[in-house]
Amino acid sequence: MYNNQNSIPPALLKRAGILGACAAAIIVALFFIVPWYNVWQQEMAGKAEFAKAEQNRKIKIEEARANLEAEKLNAQAEIERAKGAAEAIRIENGSITPTYIQYLWVRQQSDLSDKTVIYIPTETNLPILESTRMLFEPNAPK
Repeated sequence: MYNNQNSIPPALLKRAGILGACAAAIIVALFFIVPWYNVWQQEMAGKAEFAKAEQNRKIKIEEARANLEAEKLNAQAEIERAKGAAEAIRIENGSITPTYIQYLWVRQQSDLSDKTVIYIPTETNLPILESTRMLFEPNAPK
């Protein structure tokens, strides 16, 4: 015979069936939603990558414009320097004396802040160079 004490109530079976059907429906829905979500996610990643590439391109264009402007300003500065030199020569009436050349050389040497240069005038008004010293010393190592 059939024992009612060990049997599962029909309401519980009905709820378990509904719960199973809901779980199956969720699993089936996930089979459709997950691929769609992956496509959407890839599309969003592509859009983000495109926006990043576009921003990098704009940055490169702005850097190129800044470099162009800097080069134009450097060219203008060089033109002004050349105009100043031409004006100085015109003021000197086109004659540059050896004394003036010495003055320019000494003034140029003062711009060398990290080097020590000692200028010793000679009878030809040229600096003494140490590069040939070893050639004339009799005991110099070879």
